[in-house]
Parts: sequence; structure tokens; C-alpha cells
Amino acid sequence: MCTVCGCGEGETKIEGEAQAQAHTYVHAHEHASLLQGRPHAHAGRMVQVEQDILAKNNQYASANRSHFAEHGLFALNLVSSPGSGKTALLTRTIARLKGKTRIAVIEGDQQTSLDADRIRATGVSAVQINTGKGCHLDAQMVGHAVAKLALADDSLLLIENVGNLVCPAAFDLGEAHKVAILSVTEGEDKPLKYPDMFAAAEVMLLNKVDLLPYLNFNVPLCIEYARRINPYIRVILTSAVSDEGMAEWQEWLETGLKQAAARKANEVDALKRRAAELEAELKSVRGER
Repeated sequence: MCTVCGCGEGETKIEGEAQAQAHTYVHAHEHASLLQGRPHAHAGRMVQVEQDILAKNNQYASANRSHFAEHGLFALNLVSSPGSGKTALLTRTIARLKGKTRIAVIEGDQQTSLDADRIRATGVSAVQINTGKGCHLDAQMVGHAVAKLALADDSLLLIENVGNLVCPAAFDLGEAHKVAILSVTEGEDKPLKYPDMFAAAEVMLLNKVDLLPYLNFNVPLCIEYARRINPYIRVILTSAVSDEGMAEWQEWLETGLKQAAARKANEVDALKRRAAELEAELKSVRGER
């Protein structure tokens, strides 16, 4: 598992930086020495390394989440297998929301900036993160990328993770929700084969449904499998080609944006009330003197 092997360390690059300093975690490539006659020590060490990596990531994720909340940002972590249609779905989403909502995108891929270039062609700001041999984004990478985007308050931040249904499930980026995108070309059993990802997701977008007439794909069975893993997961059938389900997806996004803005406003109001209380207390103390 990537949390143990430390894959991709030192190879991550974020656009605009010579080299990102994202993977500075404990590197676990002392496997060989640990394996020589010490299997129990090896297993214990690997567990500790994994715990250290995830704990450090969670610290960065918490900082990201606080930043997003402070600025009313609605951040989503889009996860899927390669080829599920994430980027096409993103460009279609942007087309529907552009002019109504401020949007920015973080793209995660092992190599190339092709997806970020597609997003920028829509007129939306995007930053590409190349993870090298790494198989997922982490919270520190996202923090670096967010700093380069200079996001306006109350924006929608869409984070397209590296195509992988395994490792991204373990790494919190500070997002409000994970959104799992499953293409109907992949087979309806994916939620059972990759349960951690679907258990962590708030929404499953069952994508490329325009292809259903040409496939032997059982939609109700796929939804049943997903809800067997996560009874509360919301399922939206989508197609960037036919536009099916895009209105429902857009409505869900707009609701999340309003909720994020409302939470920010409530926090500001609470701070103002507290400041007024402290000012009144200070005046009272001065009056007594």
C-alpha cells in the first residue's frame, strides 16, 4: 500500500514550482533490512510508518479544511478509475456553472498537464499536480496548489484526484466531500471490489449513461452494491454527452455552495458577537476603575 512503501516521494511537481515539497513523509524503503530474519519487527514498523504518514497528512488536511471554511469554499475530492470521464464531466459542469459561480480546479495526474489544459480552455483557473510514481494526491500537495490559485471567497474548488480507486480513499485532502465517479463501462461490481472508496464518498456519479443501450450493465444492481457498502450514498446518473443528470448534479453543487457560504457568515457573526462582548467587558472594567 502507498502509505507503507512511500511511493513517489520527491517526484511530485506542482505547476509554477521547480519541485513541490509535498512528500516529506517518513520513507519506508528500509524494507530489505527489516525483512532479514525479523518479520515481526518489519510488520510492526510498517504499521507505525503508515500511522505516521496518515497522521501527518491529517494535520495538513485539517489546516486545509479550516482555510476552506474561513473563506466559504466548497471543496470536493473527485475520485475514480482512469477513464471514468472525470475531466469531461468537469468541463460540462463548468459550462453549466460558469457566470453563476466562481470555480477553480486542481488536477492530479502522474504525468502531463493535459487535463489542466482542458480545464483552462474553458476559462477557469487550474493548477496541475504531477505525482510522478505516486498514486494519489495528499493534503500538503493540495495546500500548495490552493496557494497558487488565489481563490475568491465562496468559490467552488474541484479537486480531480489521480485515477485510482484504492489509495485516495485513505487520504483526506480537507474536502467537504468525496465524490466517486463510476463509468458504466467499468462494471457494476466496482463498489464491492473497492469498498473503502465508496464507503468514504458522499455521492456516486454513475457516469457515461448515454452508453447504456450498448452495454450489459445492471444499473439497479450497481446502486444496490453501492448502498450495501454505504447506505446513505447519493447516486446521480450522469452523462457529459447527453447532459442527463447534470441538472441534479448542478443543484447538489449549488446547495453545497450556499451551505458553505452560510457557515462562513455564521462564523463571522459569531466572531463579531464575541468581539462586542469583549469590548463591553473591557468598558465595564475601565468604568470600575
